[in-house]
Amino acid sequence: MKGGGGLKKRIAVIALLALGLRLVALSGADIKIRNWLRDLAESGQLVSAVLTLELGKKDETPSPVELEDEEDRHESESLAVFATATPQPETTDEPMEESLTENEHEVEIVETTIAGGLTISNDTSHEIDVEALMSETLTQKLPSEGPQILIIHTHGSEAYTPDLMDNYIPTDNCRTEDINYNVVRVGTELAAELEKCGLNVIHDTSIYDYPSYSGSYNRSRQAIENHLAQYPNIAIVIDVHRDALGTGDVIYKTVAAVQGECSSQVMFLVGTGENGLPHPNWRENLKLALYLQAAVNGKYQTLARPVALKQERYNQHLTTGSLILEVGSSGNTLQEALTAVRLFASAVGPALMELVEKG
Repeated sequence: MKGGGGLKKRIAVIALLALGLRLVALSGADIKIRNWLRDLAESGQLVSAVLTLELGKKDETPSPVELEDEEDRHESESLAVFATATPQPETTDEPMEESLTENEHEVEIVETTIAGGLTISNDTSHEIDVEALMSETLTQKLPSEGPQILIIHTHGSEAYTPDLMDNYIPTDNCRTEDINYNVVRVGTELAAELEKCGLNVIHDTSIYDYPSYSGSYNRSRQAIENHLAQYPNIAIVIDVHRDALGTGDVIYKTVAAVQGECSSQVMFLVGTGENGLPHPNWRENLKLALYLQAAVNGKYQTLARPVALKQERYNQHLTTGSLILEVGSSGNTLQEALTAVRLFASAVGPALMELVEKG
């Protein structure tokens, strides 16, 4: 019957809603949380989360003709996070009310802390033994003189949830060309903090994803190649992004539990080229990511999410020290992202200084 699927879904929603409301009622949750759960179930997102956890993530390996476009679609938007995030009641001072969506209606921000540690979220067919990989010698070294690190932004217009302190003119949903408010501002902070540690950093503040998002990685690849031609001793390339978590009317802000700080989380993303683009030395990038992840975990245990291992390449074939760094998500504010990158730099700066060649 044509309507059978819809009926089953409604029955599932009712059953899950009843169970959820029963649990929160017994736990003494207030009316705002109960309303949040009700709205989530009615929208179908609760069912989506359950199905995602039960059936797993759909295999969406791109065809060769889609490879270039796939490089521009790396952001994580997993429904599974709905089941792990802790719902927060709405508050009158929550800045997300000013955030734009495609339909210009209100969306709800839900805080979540994604446990990281020395773990890998592996979306490839490669089997990774983290302990064995970390026991290998890290071949990456930084030169003692000249530029050592390049910070660039393939998706530089990515921005955060506006608030009273950082309110910008959007060019798209959570995007702006204004480098005082987008992810380029986060890169500026990262560069300054790493330089305080004694590192020599070049920060490319150009926007490569506007006005056309498609082809961003082609444009940033050309820029990286130009920088490497001018400064061939650059050893580390950090492509700074911000993540996107959520769907529909609910988006997520990552939160690091650092005493006295309002901080987002950060995440390393490493490409393998498994989708068909040549990338023979990707394990060296992964080793570097794990080395830096260990440094972060040693100082701030909840700051870093798991290292994400992906099938795409993301220009990381250009050096053996190339990484994507995701700072926060679209649900975070700019100030939360700036705090996160300062904490991050205070942990990885000394670790990177250990890699500088002795003159």
